[in-house]
Amino acid sequence: MRPPRSSLIALAALLSGSLASAGSLRAATVSPDQPAADVPASQPVVPPAQAAPAAAVPAALPDYKPEAPAPEPAPAAAAPVAPADPLGAAVFARLAEPAPLLLRLTGKDRDTIRSFYEARTYKPLWISEGAWTEAAKAVSARLAAAAEDGLDSRAYTIPPLADKPDEKAVADADLRLSAAAVLYARDARGGRINLASISRLITPHLDLPAGNDVLAKLDEAGAKAGVALQAYNPATSGYQALKTRLAALRGPAPTAVKPLRLPPGPALRVGMHDARVPLLRAHFDLASRPAGTLDKGPGEPDEYDAGVADAVAKFQRSRSLPGNGVLNVQTVLALADAGRGARPTGGEAELIVNMERWRWLPGDLGSDYILVNVPEYRLRAYRGGVMRDEARVIVGKPESRTPLFSGLMEYAVVNPSWYVPPSILKTMAPKLAGYGGKTWGGYEVVRRGGHVSLRQPPGERNALGFIKFMFPNQHAVYLHDTPNRSLFSASKRDFSHGCVRVDDPFRLADVVLPNWSEDKLKKLIGKGERTIRLPDKLPVHLAYFTAFVDDGGTFRTLPDLYGYDAPMRAALGLPGGGGPAIARLPDESPRQKAERAPKPAARTVQRRTTHRPVADADAWPTERYEERDGPRRPLRRAARADSAPEYGEPGLWTPAPQQAAPRGWW
Repeated sequence: MRPPRSSLIALAALLSGSLASAGSLRAATVSPDQPAADVPASQPVVPPAQAAPAAAVPAALPDYKPEAPAPEPAPAAAAPVAPADPLGAAVFARLAEPAPLLLRLTGKDRDTIRSFYEARTYKPLWISEGAWTEAAKAVSARLAAAAEDGLDSRAYTIPPLADKPDEKAVADADLRLSAAAVLYARDARGGRINLASISRLITPHLDLPAGNDVLAKLDEAGAKAGVALQAYNPATSGYQALKTRLAALRGPAPTAVKPLRLPPGPALRVGMHDARVPLLRAHFDLASRPAGTLDKGPGEPDEYDAGVADAVAKFQRSRSLPGNGVLNVQTVLALADAGRGARPTGGEAELIVNMERWRWLPGDLGSDYILVNVPEYRLRAYRGGVMRDEARVIVGKPESRTPLFSGLMEYAVVNPSWYVPPSILKTMAPKLAGYGGKTWGGYEVVRRGGHVSLRQPPGERNALGFIKFMFPNQHAVYLHDTPNRSLFSASKRDFSHGCVRVDDPFRLADVVLPNWSEDKLKKLIGKGERTIRLPDKLPVHLAYFTAFVDDGGTFRTLPDLYGYDAPMRAALGLPGGGGPAIARLPDESPRQKAERAPKPAARTVQRRTTHRPVADADAWPTERYEERDGPRRPLRRAARADSAPEYGEPGLWTPAPQQAAPRGWW
């Protein structure tokens, strides 16, 4: 039996006293000037520096830890000293004042501005000899033109500078211009909105520049500082197309052109000959016949060549028609009605909201990347900056939305397994705990350390289909195949539980896996799970554009699937922002609440369905039936009423469409 701790401490004290008495004469502390023999025997002896108690405690004393010496306090940082020159001292004093330099400027930004000025001994950046420098004028011009990029120029105001300003006025004006430039750069990179206030599922990694880096870049640019500041806005073609449309919408109405009434005829494409072509040439002020080249002589006047097609395409885009250069019926009618000037369609707020969404994406999308536009239900794959493939996709339901962010695809898995997510598994936990079998309705029961999960093995019925594309992220979503091909024929394809299901995924794999062809990948089906790593990580952008200009130059608008437009307008101070401040998930319907209410006990049986294959992850391979008075009827699936979205699985509980006959995966 172990002795109590109090007894051990007492024993240690007794041993310490005995040892101190036995060696007191040898351990006596003496003065350096007094010999040891001169110490009187009756003088009390003190152990050196009183260090004995800690050393005398036996090492085996349980739970004993000598108290560590208190750390010495760190030396206080030296307070910054004001410079000697009056102008630098004025800048130093203005930075020390609590008054804000500019509204919406964060304390962190102010600290970075202070560090920039401290590094240059508080010398003004924009004012020299009482006047604005050329760099300051360039930056001021860009701030005044902020509306061109959908920003609010009123947010970047700076005070006017008097003819002969004193040091205090110079310091205030110089710092405010710096603050305005820093705020503009942050806003241009997406810092205007608290995205969590729109939705917790909008989680892009914003590349917000530090204030001192912005000022250093503008200082280095000199007279071209305005161009350097403008460069913080996106340079992507999609953003630039919306910006051009915004300028056209705000500008004067297009000049009315003379209408052209063409006789009837077939659609014209490049290379065709038609009697209407000379009329088109005269209407668009083109040469009467195609010019000759070194390889061939001049063409015929009635030849519909590339020059005529380009003029037709430009006219089509000005009338919001597909700019394909084909003279079709819509173009002929638009030419006949060209006497009135037509403004571009779409409102300013609509354009500005979607320009803001381009700021959520990286400044450089990369030459190779995948872009998924969620409201469009479409995926596009780019290689070398050119679109190589596009596909229809299925995205998350409004109550289990697909998140918006950018990630890096690292690998693909052929013949993947699928695990039932915890949100669904918890409804079966009581029965699984006492279940001793190895399978449950076609699913494998996996036990690890007391935890039980259900695994759907690879195969034709697997919820993920035959391939998935993984880009690790905090939401655990990915791109994957699906066994239910019929859902892709729907025009509104929001059926998943957060992941993105891809139509014809092996064709996409042929694009993203350079060393694997579509035929080669299909030969792996049924041969066990296979992981294939990409030679280089591929950017994947899950975006949300309800207004954009497509590759043909046509302006398109889409329904606001998740209701993000109204709260974004409100956050940006735009008209039409009367919606809720947060695009919350919808409340439960009365039917869902009734399903969640306790029900009378009923005897249930369980059987495995064999009349049809599992068509999708939304179709469960077992059905539960309720036996009461009258015919049997299936029980409602209680997990469908679970209002908490679970990401990383493909929407197990959405209703599967009725099928006339079993379908294969392809």
